[in-house]
Amino acid sequence: MKDSIVESWLINNRVNLKLLDAICNEGLNCTLSKRGGRTVALQFVHLHNLRLWRIDRFAKDLYGENTKIDPKGVVDRLLLRKCLSESADSVSTWLEAGMSQGGKIRGFKRGAVAMMCYFIAHESHHRGSIMLTLKQNGFSVQKDIRDGIWAWNQI
Repeated sequence: MKDSIVESWLINNRVNLKLLDAICNEGLNCTLSKRGGRTVALQFVHLHNLRLWRIDRFAKDLYGENTKIDPKGVVDRLLLRKCLSESADSVSTWLEAGMSQGGKIRGFKRGAVAMMCYFIAHESHHRGSIMLTLKQNGFSVQKDIRDGIWAWNQI
């Protein structure tokens, strides 16, 4: 069970990276907000920073070399890829530890599985928002990517 939980989390991150890789540089800077809301790139920043916020509060020993991304700074694909991969690995280690302790995990009273579901639901919500933002701005991702993010058996 532990391996399946951790693998599900890592698949979720691979879906994020697959989507990130499919977005052109112009697309990363798109937003639907007329008041300065998050660009596509900043939605990925939010995913990473939320992971680190949780880790910093409840599993400080796993923070390690992770670095919060400054949303006001320069954000590019390489930085996003590196940071998302590193924070995903830290969450993975946190999930493994929780599953090794009977599913109990500090900071999430319903346990490690519920925490993983929370993270995946949150990140899926933002992937949907990212894809809508791209589409509304004329930067729709290719069909194989749109369909491929649902092919978890192949990711």
